[in-house]
Formats: sequence, C-alpha cells, structure tokens
Amino acid sequence: MRTSFLSSRLLLALLFLALAPFFGKAPVAAQQSAVASAPVEKPETIEWVYRIQYGHRDEWLQIFKKYQIAILDRQKQLGYVKEYTVWAPSLHTSEESRWDIRVIITRASHDAPPGQSEDEITRQLFPDQATFHREEDRRWELTENHWDLPIHQVDLSTNP
Repeated sequence: MRTSFLSSRLLLALLFLALAPFFGKAPVAAQQSAVASAPVEKPETIEWVYRIQYGHRDEWLQIFKKYQIAILDRQKQLGYVKEYTVWAPSLHTSEESRWDIRVIITRASHDAPPGQSEDEITRQLFPDQATFHREEDRRWELTENHWDLPIHQVDLSTNP
C-alpha cells in the first residue's frame, strides 16, 4: 500500500510540474488582458467664473459657500471630485475682463458623478428644497456674468 501511495504522490507531482507552465502564464495573460481592456478614466478640469454685482460679493459668497461648496465637498468625499480651489483677484482689471470668483475643479472623470447625480446630493444635503432654490435664485440675481469652461493643460513638449 505504501508503494501505491508513493506512486500516486509521484504521479501527481509529475503532473503538476508538467502543467505548471500553463497555469503560471494564464493568470498573467488574463491580468494583462484585464488591464488593457479596463477603461482609463481621465480626470477633467473645469473652471467656473463669476462676475458679481458691485457691493454684493459678501452676500453672494455666503450663499455660494452654503450650497455649492457643500455640494463640492460631498462630491469630493464620494470620489467624484478630486480637488477644487476657489480664487479671487488680488488687483483690479478692466470692466470687460473683470471677474470676482473663479473655481477650478478637477473631477475624477468627465462622467463624474457616475453613481449619484448632483441633484441627488443636493436633495440629501438640503432637504428644504424651497429654501435652497430661493437662496440659489438670489445668488443668481447677484451674478452679473458666469461661465463654465472645461480647461486642459497644454503640453509644450510636443510639436503643434
């Protein structure tokens, strides 16, 4: 009996050695295939620019922080927004090129937020939708001009 047990173990060992190269390569090929076929999500950078009525910047900013910054913070927690920065000018410009608040947002991808829309986040954060809409309407009344602009970094090392 001991001989047949050893023979069985020897046979299994030889079988394992014979098939090992096939098993060793299959997972690597499968991993490479999975990596190659996985969609690469490219971050997207967007710029929000606002020109606010003179004398109303503080009121506008208070409403903006209450709602829009809270929404961006929640999107950041959920991973839809990677980062954002709020800018204000240090000096003045001509009236036609004047802006008061600029927000640079880096989203995880063009399609973010994929699982939860901004409207859903807004309803969760601000259940009193009547107040939310009234105050956001006020912020838009104070906004003289606004634009959203997808922006990208220019790679100067490549030829145009």
